[in-house]
Amino acid sequence: MDDFRTSTRGALLAGCALLIATPALAQTATGAGAQTAPADTAASPNPAEDIVVTGTSEKRSALSTPMSVTSMTGDELARIPASSQANILNTVPSIKAEGGGGEVAVNVFVKGLPLGGTYQLTPLEYDGIPVLSAFGLNSSAYDVYFRNDLGIERLEFVSGGVSNLFGPGSVAGLINYISKTGTDTPHGTIAVEGATRGRVRGDVALSGPLDRDNGFYYAVSGYYRYDDGPLRTGLPTEGGQIRGNLKKEWADGTGSVTLYGQYINDRVQFYLPVPLDGNSRTRIDGNDGKTVYSLNTDAVSDLGFNTPRGPFQTDIERGVMTKGGMLALAFDQDFGGGWGINGRVKYSEYKHQFGFFLDGDGIVNRPESQAQFLSNRGYTGTGSFTTANGTALPSNALLFANRFQDRIRPVHDWTYELNLTKRATTGAFTHHVTLGAFAANAIATDNTVTTTYLGTFNERPELVNVVVQNANGTTIVSNKGLVDAGVGYTNNRHRAKRYALYLADQIESDRWVIDFGGRIEKTDGYLKREIPALSITDTTTPNLSTALRNVVWGTGRYQVGHVSTDSWALAGGVLYKATPTLSLYANASRGYFFPALNTVSFNAQGNPQSYQPEVIHQAETGVKYAGGRFSGSLAVFYNNLKNRRTVTFLNNSQGQLYEFVNVVSTEAYGVEGVIGMRLFDHLRFDGNVSYIHGRYTKLDALPAFVGNEEPRQPSFLYNAGLYYDDHVFDASFSTTYTGPNYTDPSNAIRLDGFNVEQLVVGYTLPIARGRFRVSGDVWNVFNDQGITEGSPRQATQTLGAYFIGRPILPRRFTAKLTYSF
Repeated sequence: MDDFRTSTRGALLAGCALLIATPALAQTATGAGAQTAPADTAASPNPAEDIVVTGTSEKRSALSTPMSVTSMTGDELARIPASSQANILNTVPSIKAEGGGGEVAVNVFVKGLPLGGTYQLTPLEYDGIPVLSAFGLNSSAYDVYFRNDLGIERLEFVSGGVSNLFGPGSVAGLINYISKTGTDTPHGTIAVEGATRGRVRGDVALSGPLDRDNGFYYAVSGYYRYDDGPLRTGLPTEGGQIRGNLKKEWADGTGSVTLYGQYINDRVQFYLPVPLDGNSRTRIDGNDGKTVYSLNTDAVSDLGFNTPRGPFQTDIERGVMTKGGMLALAFDQDFGGGWGINGRVKYSEYKHQFGFFLDGDGIVNRPESQAQFLSNRGYTGTGSFTTANGTALPSNALLFANRFQDRIRPVHDWTYELNLTKRATTGAFTHHVTLGAFAANAIATDNTVTTTYLGTFNERPELVNVVVQNANGTTIVSNKGLVDAGVGYTNNRHRAKRYALYLADQIESDRWVIDFGGRIEKTDGYLKREIPALSITDTTTPNLSTALRNVVWGTGRYQVGHVSTDSWALAGGVLYKATPTLSLYANASRGYFFPALNTVSFNAQGNPQSYQPEVIHQAETGVKYAGGRFSGSLAVFYNNLKNRRTVTFLNNSQGQLYEFVNVVSTEAYGVEGVIGMRLFDHLRFDGNVSYIHGRYTKLDALPAFVGNEEPRQPSFLYNAGLYYDDHVFDASFSTTYTGPNYTDPSNAIRLDGFNVEQLVVGYTLPIARGRFRVSGDVWNVFNDQGITEGSPRQATQTLGAYFIGRPILPRRFTAKLTYSF
């Protein structure tokens, strides 16, 4: 651990020094060259007046954009008690983000679209640059590669308009974080926080001129954090990130160039569902009488076994480990006469492992008595149960057989984007035309080893040895906790190449905004998958069970394949400015997704299955208002997605995981409303509410469930909060509600809705030339145990004494000191 801390701190400090000391090139605007402006949330919190990215060189307010737009300033983001993207994205209308797993691998569900977990339908971008250009090379979420910090200027989520045709494209919406950049005035922020359950974190963000006379500016930000929690497992979260940008602005104001950089060396623990009370679905006590919050345990850190290629040793203690970084270059240039060009290129490379504890052994998946453990696995006779150090286990101690996976997933990615823009006027209308191209080349490995072990049913379980004696002799069932060595193995390498062209015109007059455009795209996928087989690796140790002698491992033989397809998208929108404060709008689109490459299987002849685009139709209409102390919007929407190829990792009867691929079609409709009111000079109310009804219209593998509601997607969502800030004292109290939803397509088990409340209080005073803020916050104020999901690895669950589910994380208190100058 000390070596890890030393290397991380050294790398972060070196990165800071490099970014601050190196003169360089400058920032482009986000989107396809769009400019953004910072907002003073205390003075002007009205979201309908914020500047938003629209995909051209022109900036627009949300009131003048014929699509759904959600934006949050950096100050708002910094004051959300958030350690994961889920806390932030849950505040966006019509989005459900599951954060019970911790800081990363957030499942993001959008407007009734099916199984949209881990950003499958919503690319994650920083400064208009995709974190990864293709989803489904492995199943890691985009947020394992990037973290938020104090260098964020704002967040924008846009959907339903021509902006989603540009760059990487996504008609379902784009999540885009926009970084702070340097200006003529130096700025800096330093923050230190501590939280219950052993969390400490330090942040820094600095920006300003490197050479003001020649238009050189810099911005740098980063963090270092150590966290024993939020659930104590003996496996800490630890690490940090540094990122920044260097920009050069041309003296004549016609353009700029920006160099972006990021380095991350971070490891995060991820939490899976646990056994809960079958009736109340609340956490239960373990053998020691203490509540079981997580069954992750550092006791398995030394487990290993022989394989046909030599010894294997788990790295599960690293958790979700990411080390590497990204470099990107972006530019924009105005040639005059209405012509302009902008673009960006990015290369990223990450060493990445996803240490993943599962929620059972795939056979029983619930706590068992010692007698049940033997009988459920077909053993007869007398069993001897001891802890790993040889101490006899009490006869009434419950056991929990579980698995973990070592997922080794290095990735690298090239992306390219180039846009030619033209501004022209015809009569009363101004045209902003964008002709652009996007290309990407991403390669990722997914090498997964699954191991089964036996532990006590406790928080941080101890490992259990089991020896059975009967008339046939002695059998070692669990050796130092190891039950099945190498129960599963995959070694896949996927590569995705994308090529797209798009053209759009965004037209404006005094009263009208009319957008329309199209995109065509081709994708090529390359598959390489090692064929596994069962091998006997221990023929000498006496009395071992078959599961301990045999290992599923790679054979060195591969299936290789190539798939290719293309598709097109059209989008249009219109907005009418009825008054200076009231707009009416509508938009519609025909778009597509390409199937994730990890959903493509090989047929009996060794060829990849058919690979066809998944077509989505969307429409939305609504009204926006922004005037005086009030702003708001009301919209209705509809979407229809055809032939979406989904993949779910399910248990089989041998304790292995297999990829269950199902082709589904869905339709959804709903309504969403957003409101902002300044009640008094320093007090405002913000809120949003969404009603969504989504159902299956096709389920190839499960036709009996057609017509059922989509699982893990609530019909009702809302956010509401009061926010006070007089520049000395600030306080806020907000709540996020997630409505009832079903655990799986059968709609047999319904999870109750729940609220998560957040309280923030701060006091700011001037010190020297800056401002010093002392603050505290409470996340999950009333310590709700709402369930975010059941067990995704069980096709269906039956009701009984136990329910396998993942509650939201428990209440946490944080204190923070921030100095801005």
